[in-house]
Amino acid sequence: MEVCGPELGTHAARVGALAEMIARRLGWEDDRVDDVRLGVALHDVGKIALRHELLRKPGALDQDELVQIRAHPVEGAWLIAGVRSMAGALPFILFHHERWDGTGYPTRRAGNEIPLEGRLLSIADAFDAMNSPRHYRTPLTLQVALAEIERCAGSQFDPEIAEAFFDAWHAGELAATPTVLAATA
Repeated sequence: MEVCGPELGTHAARVGALAEMIARRLGWEDDRVDDVRLGVALHDVGKIALRHELLRKPGALDQDELVQIRAHPVEGAWLIAGVRSMAGALPFILFHHERWDGTGYPTRRAGNEIPLEGRLLSIADAFDAMNSPRHYRTPLTLQVALAEIERCAGSQFDPEIAEAFFDAWHAGELAATPTVLAATA
């Protein structure tokens, strides 16, 4: 993803639409959905600390490059930590790459130790990433991406949030989100 270009904004818009639908499916109140919007808009802000070439690299990342990329949640949290009006965004920024099984980053928290905001965003972010072109691969089909979310429920993703995602999907609530529209175009 290019941090300085239009892709950052379009990625955030697509992820935001998905995350908001999931949050509403989970019964989150409007003030909490406002935090979703802010958290999604800022979730990758830490990538501004990364070299442009690293973000645009077409092939696999080496170990040092992976360490740099995996630092973006902490970098982002540091950037906004002192801004009181952005406090609601912190758990989205810091924990969106944690995994239910504890193998994510940056803190390797597992299960309910991961703040709910991070668990919710991880599914929306991953689904959009799977359906979007990357410098290192072509997008997956919707069917393959949906199967991946289902397969990874309970390992990468919180199974209850994955269930809410699928409930929203089957109810047609996600069909009009920008990610789905882009993937079917």
